[in-house]
Amino acid sequence: MIVDGKRVFVFSGEFHPFRLPVPTLWSDVLEKIKAMGFNAVSFYADWALLEGTPGEFRSEGIFSVEKFCEVVQEVGGMWIIARPGPYINAEVSGGGFPGWMQRLKGRLRTMDEDYLAATDNYATKIARILARFDYSVGGPMILYQPENEYTNSVKGSTNFPDASYMQYIMDKARNESIKVPFINNDAWAAGHNVPFSGLGSVDIYGFDLYPWGLDCSATHWPDDALPADLYIKHLTTSAPTPFSIPEGGSYDRWGGPGYDKCANLFNQEYVRMVYKNNYAAGVKILNTYMAYGGTNWGNLGVSGGYTSYDYGAAIAEDRTVTREKYSELKLQANFLKVSPDYLTAIPDKSYSVGLYSPNTRLAVTRLIGDLGAYYIVRHSDDSSTGNLSYTISLETGAQTFQVPYGDDTTLTLTGRDSKIHVTQYPVGGDFILTYCTAEIFTWQKYEDRTILVLYGGVGELHEAVIWSSHTDGSMLPITSKGVTTQKLDDGLSRFRWTTSSSRQTSRFGDLYIYYLDRNSAYKCWTTELVNAGTNLIIFGGYLIRSATMKDTPTTNRTLYLRADVNETTTLEIMGIPRDITSLAINNVPTPFTITPDGAWLTTIQYDPPQITLPNLVSSSSTSWRYLDSLPEIQTNYDDSAWPFANLVTNNTLMSPQPSTPFSLYGSDYGFHSGALIFRGHFTANGQESRLNLTAQGGNAFAFSAWLDGDYLGSWPGNKDTDRIQLIFSLGGGGSKLDRGKNYVITVVVDNMGLEENMYVGGDYMKAPRGILDYSLTGDDDDGKKVVNNDIVWKVTGNFNGGQKDGYVDKARGPLNEGGFYVERMGFHLPGAPEDVFKSDMGSPFDGGEVGKGAVGFWRSEVELEIPTEEGGWRWDAPLSFEFGGGEGEGEGDEGNKGKQGQEYRVLLFVNGFQFGRYIPHIGPQTSFPVPEGILDYNGTNTIGLLVWCTGASGACGAKIGGGLELKMSGVPVLTGRDKVENVMNWGVGGWKARKGAY
Repeated sequence: MIVDGKRVFVFSGEFHPFRLPVPTLWSDVLEKIKAMGFNAVSFYADWALLEGTPGEFRSEGIFSVEKFCEVVQEVGGMWIIARPGPYINAEVSGGGFPGWMQRLKGRLRTMDEDYLAATDNYATKIARILARFDYSVGGPMILYQPENEYTNSVKGSTNFPDASYMQYIMDKARNESIKVPFINNDAWAAGHNVPFSGLGSVDIYGFDLYPWGLDCSATHWPDDALPADLYIKHLTTSAPTPFSIPEGGSYDRWGGPGYDKCANLFNQEYVRMVYKNNYAAGVKILNTYMAYGGTNWGNLGVSGGYTSYDYGAAIAEDRTVTREKYSELKLQANFLKVSPDYLTAIPDKSYSVGLYSPNTRLAVTRLIGDLGAYYIVRHSDDSSTGNLSYTISLETGAQTFQVPYGDDTTLTLTGRDSKIHVTQYPVGGDFILTYCTAEIFTWQKYEDRTILVLYGGVGELHEAVIWSSHTDGSMLPITSKGVTTQKLDDGLSRFRWTTSSSRQTSRFGDLYIYYLDRNSAYKCWTTELVNAGTNLIIFGGYLIRSATMKDTPTTNRTLYLRADVNETTTLEIMGIPRDITSLAINNVPTPFTITPDGAWLTTIQYDPPQITLPNLVSSSSTSWRYLDSLPEIQTNYDDSAWPFANLVTNNTLMSPQPSTPFSLYGSDYGFHSGALIFRGHFTANGQESRLNLTAQGGNAFAFSAWLDGDYLGSWPGNKDTDRIQLIFSLGGGGSKLDRGKNYVITVVVDNMGLEENMYVGGDYMKAPRGILDYSLTGDDDDGKKVVNNDIVWKVTGNFNGGQKDGYVDKARGPLNEGGFYVERMGFHLPGAPEDVFKSDMGSPFDGGEVGKGAVGFWRSEVELEIPTEEGGWRWDAPLSFEFGGGEGEGEGDEGNKGKQGQEYRVLLFVNGFQFGRYIPHIGPQTSFPVPEGILDYNGTNTIGLLVWCTGASGACGAKIGGGLELKMSGVPVLTGRDKVENVMNWGVGGWKARKGAY
């Protein structure tokens, strides 16, 4: 790809700002992506969050797409790949389609008129926003992806793929002044909408690649999973354009092993093998999905996934960067930044065995550039965990070198590893690596020297032959212990060393070489020195965010460094211009010393504050108040304000038509998120003894039923079931109801999120949530079946969801609330009236009990006093709410069934935001990170726990979940990030009386 006349490798990280609803933390994540050496960020826009009410597009506050793009500009040095859909998949509810799309008659993702009309407002408004950031007008957006994974259709679909549909979506963007190239991502290399194919063709073709699959429970790598034909696929689909593959990590599912297992499977070894296989295919655009996953807070996730969307990404959900995967990506991205010859290199069509090396266990792919070549080596058995020794023939144009030099010496490739050997590789314009077996982290040319940083595994033998343009051949290298040199003909010198955990060095004229082991290289950074036209090399530190040169009144020039540390740390800074004379780290003047080699040394003392977190279980420190959140089962409950469920037919042709007299699908009445509650009124004929209910809510859903105030039972849910039929006995033990008496059936159905719509023609997103079928039956005196379906139903869900003016809490968005009483009334929000709560019900941990089959809500105000700034320094201390427990369906450690084995589910609310869906008997999630900004680190926080008992007995209470603890992730980090603002400053408010609430 060419930007401003220069070829570039676009190395992008995927980050969804809607999964981190604190705008002042967006820069934190973006800076961490940039610090890896990435030069772009890719993001989805979730239509469901931006147009929760038809015709009312809201890109503001925590959902502001404009603000996110502005933050990217402020961070600087990063391009944007915008992916606004309208369909995005992304493991979000409805695949990004708003819930009201369930009512459309037309087929989704097709040319059906009502579908296109439904997309028009969103497509126009989002493109109009993004056009402000188009590269053609000086913005950072360089690529735009219309639609997403337009690859699959259901069997029997006609006219797929529909080029006119893709063209329609693209035209909507072009009509709003989107000028940058269009890119796509086939779900696999299907060749859909490739460039130059006519109507509906994009400018750059790409496809997804997940060779390890999407199953985090795997205990070993699959055999022969690494694709060897990527370059051939590129040639056969879109040879003239750059080659794009988005990839990385995996999502997890209810009952899965947990995201720690995902991170272990898709780890640094995975990055070495899979990503270098991509480079071997000549990939020029690579998007790491995800770089930061975030959180499916507030019901925004698809039914198959739980609250966390960590994804096993390089940056963890709590924003920490302690995974080695982060550092491995940094090594690779920095190498590609200083390897412009790679951008024109042509790869072999496939790897070779036995061609470049006699060891047939070694697979080698060569890429030939304008100047030199890249030899990418790996195990021919890509799942091998054993080490192998090898030699290799490296061609340099003038001659071929058998490497390593000499008899009885070999190179080593450890298990699950891949390496890049280079030949004729320019370094700083004055030096050429004739060949090098160690891998390159970076090189930088400065006023008086060029610095080259090489790395390898501890104990590995490496060698390099170097030629210099300004040596007369008589100059001898100066090396540290452990590095040997040998003069060759034609001004060449050979360097050989065995990698050690201690740093080794060489000096060859004004070339300074640093030999590191991989773990030491992980702690090395390159950082652009803004306003100086150069890059610094920095050894040490948890994170280096940025470097800026500024003039100051009292000194000539000052280096302002923004850095994070999690321990007392010495930084060694190389490449500082001579006219810089002073140092400030995180705006604090900092002393330093200068080494004989001219580097600056400074030590940052780590003295973390004492942070005391409140005990959420102890009644002496935390006071909990209680509110019945299912008053609907009380015999005197008045549902006169509820809407009638009286639609005779469902508007869509694709989802199952109701088999009931009237539709009991939540979305038919405007309720698209969280719990649905139904009340059915009937007069008994005296024969009813059974209630047959079929409900659907998505994977891991639950439903419960009552007759008047009597608990009939529940389906507690499991990881695989999305619908269930249950038969309940009425009247106690199957006895019949009283003839002529009025009864009320109450049913609660958990909506776990709407299905995605990946397969065109299936309209799976329209799969209903609610009651699919019901019947009241019994037997007359002759044993004949008697049916009474003369029931008048009412339904409710997220408050005001079905009204013209739509959902009430515009700041927290259309999905944050469900249909429970406490949510409808807004009592989960800060500032809710005290007099509606009871203070004599204990807590959910020390004896307070939710009644039989009931739903209860506990609320507490928790004070935090966490020092976020001290003496000019800032502290970052990520917090999580952690439930205790034992074993559950999850394959990892996290799933549990609660300390007493009870089946229940909990919604965790933090200052009005639903930030946790805890289902202990399914799992796996027990720990729920909540970011600063949602939590007020120096103030009062309103914590709410909504507990729904779904076990056989219906009662649950004492010691729920084995307790709840507010914990810190690791240790506080001394940080240079921007100050975090509470979201209350972004228009997020507290409780207000809601007109018409019931």
